[in-house]
Amino acid sequence: MSFFMEVLIAGLLAGVMYSLVALGFVLIFKASGVLNYAQGTMALFAALSFVSFVEMGINFWVALLLTAIIMVILAFVVERVVLRPLVNQPLITLFMATIGLSFFLEGFAQALWGSQVHRLELGISDDPIFIGDIMVSQFDIFAGVTAAAMVAGLAFFFSKTKMGRALRAVADDHQAALSIGIPLRHIWVLVWVVAGFVAIVAGLLWGSRLGVQFALSLIILKAFPVLILGGFESIPGAIVGGLIIGSSEKLAEVYLGPYVGGGIENFFPYMLALAFLLIRPYGLFGEVHIERV
Repeated sequence: MSFFMEVLIAGLLAGVMYSLVALGFVLIFKASGVLNYAQGTMALFAALSFVSFVEMGINFWVALLLTAIIMVILAFVVERVVLRPLVNQPLITLFMATIGLSFFLEGFAQALWGSQVHRLELGISDDPIFIGDIMVSQFDIFAGVTAAAMVAGLAFFFSKTKMGRALRAVADDHQAALSIGIPLRHIWVLVWVVAGFVAIVAGLLWGSRLGVQFALSLIILKAFPVLILGGFESIPGAIVGGLIIGSSEKLAEVYLGPYVGGGIENFFPYMLALAFLLIRPYGLFGEVHIERV
């Protein structure tokens, strides 16, 4: 039972890391109704900028501030160059624009900071601690607490603030939101700024775990099953979906992997997401949209 709990807790804490990436998707989707394919590359760009500043000898907190400023500038540029010309365009057009943005950011990051792998140290020990007979990673606990704090703050922002309600209105209908005086440009800048801050946290935590390398942008692939299970419009759903994916893949690898030759951890989340689509395609916390025809 102790071994089972260790595997389960490790999976749950890994799921929190997946949820950090999924949060960025949810934020953009709630504000624009489009899936932001560039979220993983934004996390890579933030982590690469931060670690490059640190390697220049810049103080940790100053480097973090400079990275935050870069992500704010990025939000303004995206709104001005990408989103503003595409107001009221089909969602597939916006989605394709985020794919282009992803490739541009990856190439720009390589030209700006180089393509070498960087080691990122956040000063957080990865040594295990024991809770009874159960071994838990200190780094995973830190990541879990960080994600929980971010989710609580974002959930409050979207449900209790005037700006949060405006974000939901913009997601429902861009033209209707404009007609009642909601400043669409300001809303999009704000949500991309917030998504950029989420990308900083996700990029630093994942970069500390895997190293800051260009393969880091592929963490978006782990976010898709999380979004399918939790729902594309729900912040709590991103966390619940991450916990389900993280725990199920670890348990499947340990208890089912020996029967199929191992490696089940890499594809089990997608099998689970596919099965879930057949049962509840809008996710556990997703909104059901019924269109009249």
